[in-house]
Amino acid sequence: MKISTRITELSVNHYKTITFGLVALMLCIALVAALPSLFPGTFGFLNSVRVDTDPENMLSEEEHVRVFHHEMKEKFALYDIVVVGIVNEVHPEGVFNPDSLRKVYELAEFAKTLRWEEDGKEVGVIETDLIAPSEVDNIEPGEGMIRFEWLMKTPPETQEKATDIRDKALRIPFLKDTLVSGVGDKPGKAVCLYLPITSKDLSYRIYSELNKKIAEFPKSDDKFYITGLPVAEDTFGVEMFIQMAVSAPAAMVVIFILLMIFFHKIILIISPLIVALLSVIFTMGALIIAGFPIHIMSSMIPIFIMPIAVLDSVHIISEFFDRYQETKDKCKTIETVVDELFMPMLYTSMTSAAGFASLAMTPIPPVQVFGVFVATGILAAWFLTIIFIPAYVMFIPEKKLENFGAVHDHEKGEIRTGIIDKIMQSIGNIAYNRAVLVLTGAVILIVIAAYGISQININDNPVKWFSKSHPIRVADKELNKYFAGTYMAYLSLSAEGEEWNTDKMARELGREAKKRGEELTEDFPESAVTVFSELGEIAGATKADSKDMFFDKLAETVRSRASEAEGEASFAWDEASFFVDQQRQKGEVFKYPEVLNYIISLDKVMRDTGVAGKSNSLADVVRTVHRDLLSGDKADYRIPDDRRMVAECLIQYQNSHRPRDLWHFVTSDYRTTSLWVQLKSGDNEQMQKVVDAVDEFVRINPPPVPLKHEWFGLTYINVIWQEKMVTGMLEAFGGSFLVVFLLMTILFRSALWGFLSMIPLTVTISLIYGVIGIVGKDYDMPVAVLSSLTLGLAVDFAIHFLARSRIMYGETLSWEKCIPNVFGEPARAITRNIIVIAAGFLPLLLAPLVPYKTVGILLATILFISGITTLMLLPALIRILEKWLFTGEREPMGATCSCATCIISAIAAVAFIILGIAPYVPLEWTTLTFIGAGIIPVAALACRLLSRRQKCSISE
Repeated sequence: MKISTRITELSVNHYKTITFGLVALMLCIALVAALPSLFPGTFGFLNSVRVDTDPENMLSEEEHVRVFHHEMKEKFALYDIVVVGIVNEVHPEGVFNPDSLRKVYELAEFAKTLRWEEDGKEVGVIETDLIAPSEVDNIEPGEGMIRFEWLMKTPPETQEKATDIRDKALRIPFLKDTLVSGVGDKPGKAVCLYLPITSKDLSYRIYSELNKKIAEFPKSDDKFYITGLPVAEDTFGVEMFIQMAVSAPAAMVVIFILLMIFFHKIILIISPLIVALLSVIFTMGALIIAGFPIHIMSSMIPIFIMPIAVLDSVHIISEFFDRYQETKDKCKTIETVVDELFMPMLYTSMTSAAGFASLAMTPIPPVQVFGVFVATGILAAWFLTIIFIPAYVMFIPEKKLENFGAVHDHEKGEIRTGIIDKIMQSIGNIAYNRAVLVLTGAVILIVIAAYGISQININDNPVKWFSKSHPIRVADKELNKYFAGTYMAYLSLSAEGEEWNTDKMARELGREAKKRGEELTEDFPESAVTVFSELGEIAGATKADSKDMFFDKLAETVRSRASEAEGEASFAWDEASFFVDQQRQKGEVFKYPEVLNYIISLDKVMRDTGVAGKSNSLADVVRTVHRDLLSGDKADYRIPDDRRMVAECLIQYQNSHRPRDLWHFVTSDYRTTSLWVQLKSGDNEQMQKVVDAVDEFVRINPPPVPLKHEWFGLTYINVIWQEKMVTGMLEAFGGSFLVVFLLMTILFRSALWGFLSMIPLTVTISLIYGVIGIVGKDYDMPVAVLSSLTLGLAVDFAIHFLARSRIMYGETLSWEKCIPNVFGEPARAITRNIIVIAAGFLPLLLAPLVPYKTVGILLATILFISGITTLMLLPALIRILEKWLFTGEREPMGATCSCATCIISAIAAVAFIILGIAPYVPLEWTTLTFIGAGIIPVAALACRLLSRRQKCSISE
């Protein structure tokens, strides 16, 4: 007895036990997953529901760019930022009028209060680093020094004072186009507040509180906008859950209505929906119980599992619908249907699971989790379909099925045809009679698709995950019209040098001291050589663990000697003190005028890309202070020629109200600096454009001292994980393609049939991505992941079509005579699936989140194209290849009995293994290729021996 028959008999004979057992199991899983969240602290040994919407976690914690990002944030005391914009396009002076500035001031003061106590720590907005008109300094020239005063200590009472605040802000390069808009026909139409926050996951909470505060303001011409990558990412996480709760049920309702139209019996069509629901409960419950967070990726698991879960159920119900009236025996009918569909459904589930499981090969943790759990859910759905559907049928009273099923004309021995049957018969006739034309059309489409694929643009941007009308998306668009950019990226420049060595430093300083002493003999003929020789001896005797400690000790000793010396020696020791200070600054490369001018050149290069609106850097601080320290004239807005003057500018800046701001741009040893780059777009391709421009400039124009440049920041991290996503998805898809081919070859025991089953998949994926390239849709995260779903669904239809075709061909031994039968029950089931699932997920188009819209559109498109290619291309190809596909009535004994099939399978297996291990072994691709090429001859010899076995000769 076949295993399928045993399973069906078990379900039929013990249908109550199986049904109630499955329900109890799912309830247990749901409770174990939900209880820790419903009753926090009570079930501490269980994992509660955790949400993670941070794209940064698309990379492993050990990923270099992520580690470096956090190191630099800590080193420069940088934080993620919420951007709040206030725009007034009606008032002649824009936002710079008393009423608008009062709101700006009030909003900044309110932002300071957005702090809470969590786990014994204060979290929220970091007041000391907040950038707002009332929180920053105005810099003005003084007499031999510069004067710092608050830009807007209190809201202005007159228009004259409001205008004065605007003019002062526009004088300061750091504030222009960052705090105050300088673009457009009239500067000052907008102001931006930058709220640094302790943690990204507070963004939505702060966003909501700010919106509440803004709603309290009386209506006016002022428009308020809130945006920023942290806000977009955290808000997406909140709305993602709402979307899950709305979209999935809406899809199920549409599927239910369509099933009702096809099969009329509500009591039967509930079963596919139950299977889908149980599959989702099992998968999401398992994910939560295992301790994995619900990420942007895993939030889509229900949407991916449901269509595949419904597919198999609809196949069974469709066959049951077509056959029930022949016997009017539900037990016999369901046993026959399951027996016939068991292997096709098993292989479709295995191939779909393999497609998603292959995502475990990607270097992105959330994608790995997503792939493994979707694969698990698919196999669970298959098991539930095979076990539950027959059991469920047994609950239905015979009386309820009296008018159920397709109406058979017993006199003619055929089913009365409906519109679907007529369409299917027409498609079958066209595919057979116009086979060459159909194949020619397919080739033309593939050529067009190839062009479209070449035009694909790989790009993503978390802000674009929202619809164009979403407030965050609107804010992003509006604020980037007025300011240099709301997307932050940071460029780190570090001086390359050896590790600290006290003895080496002492020797170098001794040589320089001797040289300096000789130079000063004209001024201090009696003391210069003696003093500077002694300085060298003091340096040699000084021991320290760091540069700062070394020079601190040395400077203290020199000051002591200077205070004790008399006459000429006293002046010589003063020169020695100045010399020590110079030597200390020798390694402080970011006090070098030539290095600061190089930073200015980098700023120009980035601006020239048209993507970066501006950058703020240490060079801007020095230039601004230098201008106002000398005259206040524009001509003095430059880097001083002397290193000592640079140091003086920095000392002057530290007399401001916010001296710690300096350390956001440079480390205390002046060997590492950061440029704050403002981008008008968070698109990966735009960020990459700036990165490439900087790389090219540095390559052609090396810095004046050895410097290492490296990027960090959320915008740059998105570029890295997107690159890994694309590469990983391509490798995963290649691996899963090979696995599916192997499974198909084993199923059909023929490499030719295996290739044939891959045709719909290949055509579907080509056309999908071809259209994406032609219409200009970005290749983003949802599109990349949907390639796995394409594999599963496209192969599903091909397996059912080919498996049923082989069985029916055995009855007629003629493809021409077989066509009407193949385009009967099998084609009807495929068509019903296409309509039910494609239309069922169209409600996703109403979602406010773009990834869900993308899934809805592509899911419907995948089903439509894969269904059409299955029903049109496969019968046309079978007609052309009939004599090679059907070699008489003999059934092949196995794939190894055909030497060619065995060798092809071996090549595919070797390619899959190499593809799978490549990311984890320290070998180049050329080495792995040679290893694979060496294995192939061995495999070919083994295949030759296997094909000559007695078992294989019997089948000839």
